[in-house]
Amino acid sequence: MSEKLNSYKDLIVWQKSVALVTSIYGLTKTFPLEEKFGIVSQLNRASVSIPSNIAEGWGRESSKNYLQFLRISRGSLMETETLLEISKNLGLINSSDFSNISTQIQEVSKILQGLIKSVQQKIKLTQPV
Repeated sequence: MSEKLNSYKDLIVWQKSVALVTSIYGLTKTFPLEEKFGIVSQLNRASVSIPSNIAEGWGRESSKNYLQFLRISRGSLMETETLLEISKNLGLINSSDFSNISTQIQEVSKILQGLIKSVQQKIKLTQPV
């Protein structure tokens, strides 16, 4: 039997995405100063959008709205992944940091996709036939 979720903060995907944001911010602190308003800003904003949209969707109290925000979160995750790849290609991060954060991204991605499927299933079950 699964335990009741009382808050978006109880969601593993939210917790892991907040940890990802923390890792991204730690990483971007090492970027050159001239990137502060470029890739640093965009990477930080994209990563913050992941848990923020999970939380906002939870607060909408509608499965269809929740699903839309989860999809936005997934898009932000893919944007973060792309910016990370670009950062690696530009030599702004080393392969070890890239690998560590990529692992976090993949983990969040799998959990988020599972949550999206779960909410989609809930919507299907509640729709009139």
